[in-house]
Amino acid sequence: MPQTRRTIRYGSQSIAYRLTRSRRKSLEIAVHPDGEVVVKAPLETDESVVEQRVHKRARWISRQILHFAQFEPRTPERRFVGGESHLYLGRKYRLKITPSDTDSVSLRRGFFFITVVDHRPAHIAALLEKWYRGKAEIHFARVLERCWPPFGSHGMFKPAFKIRRMKTRWGSLSGRGVMTLNLELIKAPVECIEYVVIHELCHLSHPHHGPGFYRLLETQLPDWAKLKHKLETALC
Repeated sequence: MPQTRRTIRYGSQSIAYRLTRSRRKSLEIAVHPDGEVVVKAPLETDESVVEQRVHKRARWISRQILHFAQFEPRTPERRFVGGESHLYLGRKYRLKITPSDTDSVSLRRGFFFITVVDHRPAHIAALLEKWYRGKAEIHFARVLERCWPPFGSHGMFKPAFKIRRMKTRWGSLSGRGVMTLNLELIKAPVECIEYVVIHELCHLSHPHHGPGFYRLLETQLPDWAKLKHKLETALC
């Protein structure tokens, strides 16, 4: 997919954006949580048309960048030491780390109890990530099952899902119908996970964020905007 980087002036501000071209019918402008502006355009769209559209949306783009900036850093740098707080399903739990001849992670009485052979932070981080991934497999599957019936009743095929870390997206749906969910979602409240899953399921009918997509999302989840905001602030 061809990509170029461009910049426009908006008053005294410069707005940099990444332009990608593909076989699509419409032009889309998005601001990612990390502040990156991405413009997706049809292959044949003249660059002057793209620039005009970015200028037209410059005020909205600027507001979105400021909106996301107020939540930085999205996730504070973790040191993986005893007493440090970590999130799971929207709640904070402190680490209790104990040397042992075996590695284990368990959650009880408001704490992550971690026994480790290797006390280095990198080793503890890897153990905790493995634990998160296991829980994500369980909870994401449950959420998909719970959210699926209204979509399945319209004769759609339920997507398979996979989990991976993503820097700028909470979820995505491939052209082959595979839903990818960000591992970080396991740290968010369950209702926020449901929002992301329903959002991606709506893409089965509407691949792009056009009016039809938002009508369907509104039908399936009337308070989606509140949940989106809650998700954007939950992992700070």
